[in-house]
Amino acid sequence: MNHPDPPPDHAASAAARPSGPARRQAVLAVLRTAVTSTGLVVGYYLLPMDSGFSGGSAVGIVVGLLAMLALFAWQIRTITRSPSPRLRAVETLATTLPLFLLLFAAAYYLLERSTHGSFSEPLTRTDSLYFTLTVFSTVGFGDITADTQTARILTMVQITGNILLVGVAAKVVAGAVQRGLRRKEESDR
Repeated sequence: MNHPDPPPDHAASAAARPSGPARRQAVLAVLRTAVTSTGLVVGYYLLPMDSGFSGGSAVGIVVGLLAMLALFAWQIRTITRSPSPRLRAVETLATTLPLFLLLFAAAYYLLERSTHGSFSEPLTRTDSLYFTLTVFSTVGFGDITADTQTARILTMVQITGNILLVGVAAKVVAGAVQRGLRRKEESDR
C-alpha cells in the first residue's frame, strides 16, 4: 500500500530560508563581490603594461602587495564589526585573492616582455594569468614553465605567498568571523 508523502513542513522550510533583509544583504554581497572581481580583471587587461619588468615594476609589485595587505587588515576589522561577518568574510576573500593573483600575473607578463625566454613560451596577459592560477592551485600542468632565475624566484615568491594566503589569511578571516559573531551575540542580548 502506498502512503502519500507527508505534507511539507512549511514552518521548517520558512525558518531555513533567510528573511527579506538577510536575503537582500546576501544578494548585495554577491553583487559587490562580482563587480569587484570583474573590475579587477578588467583593470588587469586594460592597464597599460607596455614596458618590461624593471626596478620600477618590482617596486610597483611590492607596493601592490603592501596595499593588498593593508586592504586585508582593514577588511578584517570590518568583518569583526559587520552585522553579517560571514558574508563580509566572503567579500574579503573575493577581493584579496583576485588582487593577489592579478599582481603576480602582471609581474609575469612584464617579466616576459622585458626578458624574452623567461618562460617556456611567450606570455600574453591571459597566459600570465593562466600560469599564475596553475601555480596558485599547485596543478602545474607543465605547459608553461619558469625558465630564468628571475622567473623562478618570482614564482617561488608567489608560492610562498600562496601558502601564507591560504593558511594564515584563512585562519585570520575565520578568527575575525568568530569575533564578529560573538560581538553580534553580545549586542543582541
